[in-house]
Amino acid sequence: RDSGSTIRFITPVTALADGISILTGGESLRRRPMMPLLEALRGLGVRCYSARFDGYPPIVVFGGGIRGGETWIRGDVSSQFISGLLFATPKAEGDTTIKLTTELESKPYVTMTMDTLRRHGVEVEAEEGYRTIRVPSGQCYKPADHTIEGDYSSAAFILAAAAVTNSRVRVENLKVDTLQGDRLILKILKVMGVEVKVGSDYVEVLGVRDGLRGVEIDLRDNPDLIPVCVALASHASGRTLIKGVRRLRIKESDRVSSILEEFGRMGVNISAGRDEIEVQGGIVHGAELSSHNDHRIAMACAVTTLKATGRSVIHGIECIRKSYPRFIEDLKSLGARFNVE
Repeated sequence: RDSGSTIRFITPVTALADGISILTGGESLRRRPMMPLLEALRGLGVRCYSARFDGYPPIVVFGGGIRGGETWIRGDVSSQFISGLLFATPKAEGDTTIKLTTELESKPYVTMTMDTLRRHGVEVEAEEGYRTIRVPSGQCYKPADHTIEGDYSSAAFILAAAAVTNSRVRVENLKVDTLQGDRLILKILKVMGVEVKVGSDYVEVLGVRDGLRGVEIDLRDNPDLIPVCVALASHASGRTLIKGVRRLRIKESDRVSSILEEFGRMGVNISAGRDEIEVQGGIVHGAELSSHNDHRIAMACAVTTLKATGRSVIHGIECIRKSYPRFIEDLKSLGARFNVE
Protein backbone atom coordinates (compact mmCIF):
# COMPACT_ATOMS: atom_id res chain seq x y z
CA ARG A 1 0.00 0.00 0.00
CA ASP A 2 2.78 2.47 0.84
CA SER A 3 5.91 0.61 -0.30
CA GLY A 4 7.99 2.74 -2.64
CA SER A 5 10.46 -0.08 -3.25
CA THR A 6 7.68 -2.46 -4.32
CA ILE A 7 6.13 -0.15 -6.90
CA ARG A 8 9.57 0.70 -8.31
CA PHE A 9 10.56 -2.97 -8.55
CA ILE A 10 7.25 -4.14 -10.00
CA THR A 11 6.68 -1.39 -12.60
CA PRO A 12 9.36 -2.72 -15.02
CA VAL A 13 8.25 -6.31 -14.38
CA THR A 14 4.66 -5.52 -15.40
CA ALA A 15 5.99 -4.51 -18.82
CA LEU A 16 6.75 -8.22 -19.36
CA ALA A 17 3.15 -9.24 -18.62
CA ASP A 18 0.26 -9.34 -21.07
CA GLY A 19 -2.33 -6.58 -20.92
CA ILE A 20 -2.45 -3.33 -18.97
CA SER A 21 -1.28 -2.98 -15.36
CA ILE A 22 -2.21 -0.14 -13.02
CA LEU A 23 -0.07 0.40 -9.92
CA THR A 24 -1.12 2.66 -7.10
CA GLY A 25 -1.30 2.79 -3.31
CA GLY A 26 -2.00 5.00 -0.33
CA GLU A 27 -1.56 8.73 -0.02
CA SER A 28 2.10 8.44 0.95
CA LEU A 29 2.92 6.22 -2.03
CA ARG A 30 1.20 8.59 -4.42
CA ARG A 31 3.75 11.24 -3.44
CA ARG A 32 6.75 9.13 -4.47
CA PRO A 33 8.36 10.25 -7.76
CA MET A 34 8.35 7.78 -10.66
CA MET A 35 9.16 9.91 -13.71
CA PRO A 36 12.85 8.89 -14.08
CA LEU A 37 11.84 5.22 -14.18
CA LEU A 38 9.01 5.84 -16.66
CA GLU A 39 11.33 7.75 -18.99
CA ALA A 40 13.94 4.98 -18.79
CA LEU A 41 11.32 2.34 -19.63
CA ARG A 42 10.10 4.36 -22.60
CA GLY A 43 13.68 4.34 -23.83
CA LEU A 44 13.46 0.55 -23.84
CA GLY A 45 10.25 0.52 -25.86
CA VAL A 46 7.73 0.29 -23.01
CA ARG A 47 4.52 2.30 -23.21
CA CYS A 48 3.88 3.66 -19.72
CA TYR A 49 2.74 6.86 -18.07
CA SER A 50 1.54 8.50 -14.89
CA ALA A 51 -2.27 8.48 -14.76
CA ARG A 52 -2.32 12.13 -13.69
CA PHE A 53 0.57 13.06 -16.02
CA ASP A 54 2.55 14.42 -13.06
CA GLY A 55 5.19 11.72 -12.68
CA TYR A 56 3.59 10.17 -9.57
CA PRO A 57 1.37 7.09 -9.03
CA PRO A 58 -1.04 5.79 -10.17
CA ILE A 59 1.16 4.32 -12.91
CA VAL A 60 -0.20 2.69 -16.09
CA VAL A 61 1.98 0.16 -17.93
CA PHE A 62 1.08 -1.50 -21.24
CA GLY A 63 2.56 -4.98 -21.22
CA GLY A 64 3.79 -7.17 -24.03
CA GLY A 65 7.53 -7.13 -23.46
CA ILE A 66 10.62 -4.95 -23.23
CA ARG A 67 12.45 -4.22 -26.47
CA GLY A 68 15.83 -3.59 -24.88
CA GLY A 69 18.49 -1.24 -26.20
CA GLU A 70 20.08 1.75 -24.52
CA THR A 71 18.43 3.96 -21.95
CA TRP A 72 19.43 6.73 -19.54
CA ILE A 73 18.36 7.39 -15.96
CA ARG A 74 19.43 9.58 -13.07
CA GLY A 75 21.24 7.81 -10.25
CA ASP A 76 20.62 10.43 -7.56
CA VAL A 77 16.84 10.10 -7.11
CA SER A 78 16.37 6.46 -6.08
CA SER A 79 18.52 3.36 -6.49
CA GLN A 80 15.22 1.43 -6.53
CA PHE A 81 14.72 2.56 -10.14
CA ILE A 82 17.93 0.83 -11.18
CA SER A 83 17.08 -2.31 -9.20
CA GLY A 84 13.67 -2.48 -10.87
CA LEU A 85 15.23 -2.26 -14.32
CA LEU A 86 17.75 -4.95 -13.40
CA PHE A 87 15.00 -7.35 -12.29
CA ALA A 88 13.11 -7.05 -15.60
CA THR A 89 15.63 -6.46 -18.39
CA PRO A 90 17.19 -9.97 -18.34
CA LYS A 91 13.88 -10.99 -19.98
CA ALA A 92 14.04 -8.25 -22.63
CA GLU A 93 14.01 -9.05 -26.35
CA GLY A 94 17.43 -7.45 -26.87
CA ASP A 95 20.46 -6.64 -24.76
CA THR A 96 20.02 -3.65 -22.44
CA THR A 97 22.49 -0.92 -21.53
CA ILE A 98 21.55 1.35 -18.63
CA LYS A 99 23.54 4.59 -18.49
CA LEU A 100 23.39 6.81 -15.42
CA THR A 101 23.40 10.53 -16.06
CA THR A 102 24.49 11.30 -12.48
CA GLU A 103 26.52 9.56 -9.83
CA LEU A 104 24.67 6.64 -8.25
CA GLU A 105 23.63 7.20 -4.66
CA SER A 106 22.72 4.31 -2.32
CA LYS A 107 25.16 2.08 -4.22
CA PRO A 108 24.99 -0.79 -1.70
CA TYR A 109 21.36 -1.46 -2.64
CA VAL A 110 22.26 -1.94 -6.31
CA THR A 111 25.17 -4.15 -5.26
CA MET A 112 22.73 -6.35 -3.31
CA THR A 113 20.38 -6.48 -6.32
CA MET A 114 23.19 -7.62 -8.61
CA ASP A 115 24.31 -10.22 -6.08
CA THR A 116 20.77 -11.63 -5.92
CA LEU A 117 20.52 -11.77 -9.72
CA ARG A 118 23.82 -13.65 -10.00
CA ARG A 119 22.68 -16.16 -7.38
CA HIS A 120 19.78 -16.92 -9.73
CA GLY A 121 22.03 -17.38 -12.75
CA VAL A 122 21.45 -13.95 -14.29
CA GLU A 123 24.41 -12.15 -15.86
CA VAL A 124 24.88 -8.42 -15.34
CA GLU A 125 27.96 -6.28 -15.87
CA ALA A 126 28.65 -2.90 -14.32
CA GLU A 127 31.50 -0.49 -14.85
CA GLU A 128 33.23 0.92 -11.80
CA GLY A 129 30.93 3.47 -10.18
CA TYR A 130 27.89 1.90 -11.89
CA ARG A 131 27.70 4.65 -14.50
CA THR A 132 27.06 1.99 -17.18
CA ILE A 133 25.31 -1.35 -16.56
CA ARG A 134 24.86 -4.00 -19.26
CA VAL A 135 22.29 -6.79 -19.12
CA PRO A 136 22.26 -9.55 -21.77
CA SER A 137 18.80 -10.46 -23.08
CA GLY A 138 16.87 -13.71 -23.13
CA GLN A 139 18.05 -14.94 -19.75
CA CYS A 140 16.22 -17.32 -17.45
CA TYR A 141 16.10 -17.13 -13.68
CA LYS A 142 17.24 -20.32 -11.96
CA PRO A 143 16.05 -21.46 -8.50
CA ALA A 144 18.31 -20.64 -5.57
CA ASP A 145 18.19 -20.97 -1.80
CA HIS A 146 18.55 -17.91 0.40
CA THR A 147 19.02 -17.24 4.08
CA ILE A 148 17.17 -14.05 5.01
CA GLU A 149 19.48 -11.84 7.03
CA GLY A 150 18.43 -9.53 9.80
CA ASP A 151 17.94 -5.96 8.61
CA TYR A 152 20.58 -3.48 9.77
CA SER A 153 18.28 -0.56 8.89
CA SER A 154 15.71 -1.73 11.44
CA ALA A 155 18.21 -3.07 13.98
CA ALA A 156 19.87 0.37 14.03
CA PHE A 157 16.97 1.69 16.12
CA ILE A 158 17.37 -1.01 18.78
CA LEU A 159 21.14 -0.50 18.89
CA ALA A 160 20.61 3.26 19.14
CA ALA A 161 18.08 2.80 21.94
CA ALA A 162 20.75 0.94 23.93
CA ALA A 163 23.29 3.65 23.19
CA VAL A 164 20.96 6.51 24.19
CA THR A 165 20.11 4.84 27.51
CA ASN A 166 23.65 3.49 28.09
CA SER A 167 22.29 -0.04 28.21
CA ARG A 168 23.37 -3.43 26.98
CA VAL A 169 21.56 -5.26 24.19
CA ARG A 170 22.37 -8.04 21.75
CA VAL A 171 20.71 -8.33 18.33
CA GLU A 172 21.11 -11.65 16.55
CA ASN A 173 20.98 -12.61 12.85
CA LEU A 174 23.05 -9.58 11.83
CA LYS A 175 25.74 -11.01 9.55
CA VAL A 176 29.26 -9.67 9.76
CA ASP A 177 29.94 -10.35 6.05
CA THR A 178 26.76 -8.72 4.77
CA LEU A 179 26.45 -6.54 1.68
CA GLN A 180 23.97 -4.31 3.51
CA GLY A 181 25.20 -0.74 3.38
CA ASP A 182 23.45 0.17 6.61
CA ARG A 183 25.97 -1.94 8.50
CA LEU A 184 27.65 1.48 8.62
CA ILE A 185 25.64 2.10 11.81
CA LEU A 186 28.26 0.02 13.68
CA LYS A 187 31.06 2.37 12.66
CA ILE A 188 28.94 5.40 13.53
CA LEU A 189 28.16 4.04 16.99
CA LYS A 190 31.82 3.33 17.67
CA VAL A 191 32.89 6.83 16.56
CA MET A 192 30.22 8.29 18.86
CA GLY A 193 31.73 6.47 21.83
CA VAL A 194 29.61 3.32 21.97
CA GLU A 195 31.29 0.04 22.87
CA VAL A 196 30.15 -2.45 20.21
CA LYS A 197 30.94 -6.16 20.02
CA VAL A 198 30.49 -7.82 16.62
CA GLY A 199 30.18 -11.58 16.17
CA SER A 200 29.74 -13.62 13.02
CA ASP A 201 25.94 -13.35 13.29
CA TYR A 202 25.19 -10.86 16.04
CA VAL A 203 25.90 -7.33 17.25
CA GLU A 204 26.02 -6.37 20.92
CA VAL A 205 26.02 -2.90 22.42
CA LEU A 206 27.89 -3.03 25.72
CA GLY A 207 27.46 0.58 26.81
CA VAL A 208 28.84 4.06 26.21
CA ARG A 209 32.25 5.34 27.30
CA ASP A 210 32.04 8.87 28.73
CA GLY A 211 28.78 9.71 26.97
CA LEU A 212 27.82 10.00 23.32
CA ARG A 213 29.80 12.54 21.30
CA GLY A 214 28.96 14.43 18.14
CA VAL A 215 30.30 13.36 14.74
CA GLU A 216 30.44 14.46 11.12
CA ILE A 217 29.11 11.81 8.71
CA ASP A 218 28.06 11.53 5.07
CA LEU A 219 24.99 9.34 4.64
CA ARG A 220 24.47 9.87 0.91
CA ASP A 221 24.55 6.09 0.38
CA ASN A 222 22.67 5.33 3.62
CA PRO A 223 19.64 7.66 3.80
CA ASP A 224 17.61 5.27 5.96
CA LEU A 225 20.13 5.79 8.78
CA ILE A 226 19.60 9.56 8.94
CA PRO A 227 16.58 9.60 11.31
CA VAL A 228 18.23 7.25 13.81
CA CYS A 229 21.48 9.21 13.64
CA VAL A 230 19.55 12.40 14.45
CA ALA A 231 18.15 10.57 17.49
CA LEU A 232 21.67 9.68 18.61
CA ALA A 233 22.97 13.20 17.93
CA SER A 234 20.21 14.73 20.05
CA HIS A 235 21.70 13.10 23.15
CA ALA A 236 25.36 13.53 22.18
CA SER A 237 27.68 16.21 23.45
CA GLY A 238 28.73 18.78 20.89
CA ARG A 239 27.85 19.21 17.24
CA THR A 240 26.81 16.53 14.76
CA LEU A 241 26.76 17.28 11.04
CA ILE A 242 24.95 14.81 8.79
CA LYS A 243 25.57 15.27 5.06
CA GLY A 244 23.74 13.77 2.11
CA VAL A 245 20.18 14.39 3.31
CA ARG A 246 18.71 15.93 0.14
CA ARG A 247 16.82 12.81 -0.97
CA LEU A 248 15.00 12.58 2.36
CA ARG A 249 12.52 15.10 1.01
CA ILE A 250 11.00 12.43 -1.28
CA LYS A 251 10.55 9.58 1.21
CA GLU A 252 7.30 8.52 2.96
CA SER A 253 7.20 12.07 4.25
CA ASP A 254 9.45 15.04 3.63
CA ARG A 255 11.79 13.60 6.22
CA VAL A 256 13.91 16.71 6.54
CA SER A 257 10.86 18.83 7.42
CA SER A 258 9.44 16.06 9.62
CA ILE A 259 12.71 15.73 11.54
CA LEU A 260 13.04 19.48 12.05
CA GLU A 261 9.45 19.76 13.26
CA GLU A 262 9.36 16.81 15.65
CA PHE A 263 12.85 17.16 17.11
CA GLY A 264 12.26 20.87 17.48
CA ARG A 265 9.22 20.05 19.61
CA MET A 266 11.51 18.07 21.91
CA GLY A 267 13.76 21.09 22.36
CA VAL A 268 16.57 19.78 20.16
CA ASN A 269 18.79 22.48 18.65
CA ILE A 270 18.54 21.36 15.02
CA SER A 271 18.79 23.04 11.63
CA ALA A 272 19.03 21.99 7.98
CA GLY A 273 20.61 23.28 4.80
CA ARG A 274 20.16 22.05 1.25
CA ASP A 275 22.00 18.79 1.83
CA GLU A 276 22.85 18.61 5.53
CA ILE A 277 21.33 18.51 8.99
CA GLU A 278 23.15 19.97 11.98
CA VAL A 279 22.36 18.96 15.56
CA GLN A 280 23.70 20.45 18.78
CA GLY A 281 23.18 17.81 21.42
CA GLY A 282 21.72 18.67 24.79
CA ILE A 283 18.79 18.08 27.11
CA VAL A 284 15.73 16.63 25.37
CA HIS A 285 12.27 17.10 26.86
CA GLY A 286 9.09 15.12 26.31
CA ALA A 287 6.53 16.41 23.82
CA GLU A 288 3.45 15.55 21.80
CA LEU A 289 4.78 14.23 18.50
CA SER A 290 3.56 13.09 15.10
CA SER A 291 4.91 10.19 13.05
CA HIS A 292 3.89 11.94 9.80
CA ASN A 293 2.80 8.42 8.78
CA ASP A 294 6.49 7.63 8.31
CA HIS A 295 7.85 4.51 10.04
CA ARG A 296 11.40 5.79 10.40
CA ILE A 297 10.28 9.13 11.84
CA ALA A 298 8.10 7.24 14.34
CA MET A 299 10.95 4.98 15.44
CA ALA A 300 13.45 7.85 15.63
CA CYS A 301 11.07 9.78 17.87
CA ALA A 302 10.51 6.72 20.06
CA VAL A 303 14.26 6.20 20.53
CA THR A 304 14.82 9.87 21.32
CA THR A 305 12.08 9.99 23.95
CA LEU A 306 13.65 7.12 25.91
CA LYS A 307 15.98 9.58 27.60
CA ALA A 308 13.82 12.69 27.39
CA THR A 309 12.62 14.45 30.53
CA GLY A 310 8.90 14.12 31.06
CA ARG A 311 6.18 12.31 29.17
CA SER A 312 5.92 11.98 25.38
CA VAL A 313 3.03 11.03 23.10
CA ILE A 314 3.65 9.84 19.53
CA HIS A 315 0.60 9.98 17.30
CA GLY A 316 0.35 7.57 14.35
CA ILE A 317 2.84 5.07 15.76
CA GLU A 318 1.03 2.27 13.91
CA CYS A 319 2.93 3.20 10.72
CA ILE A 320 5.89 1.18 12.07
CA ARG A 321 4.06 -1.91 10.82
CA LYS A 322 5.48 -1.14 7.39
CA SER A 323 8.99 -2.26 8.29
CA TYR A 324 9.20 -3.30 11.96
CA PRO A 325 5.81 -4.37 13.38
CA ARG A 326 7.28 -5.57 16.69
CA PHE A 327 9.40 -2.49 17.35
CA ILE A 328 7.45 -1.28 20.40
CA GLU A 329 7.06 -4.81 21.75
CA ASP A 330 10.81 -5.38 21.40
CA LEU A 331 11.59 -2.14 23.22
CA LYS A 332 9.16 -3.06 25.99
CA SER A 333 10.76 -6.49 26.33
CA LEU A 334 14.07 -4.68 26.92
CA GLY A 335 12.57 -2.59 29.72
CA ALA A 336 11.25 0.51 27.94
CA ARG A 337 7.88 1.82 29.12
CA PHE A 338 5.32 2.42 26.38
CA ASN A 339 1.53 2.46 26.42
CA VAL A 340 -0.09 1.95 23.03
CA GLU A 341 -3.67 3.13 22.67
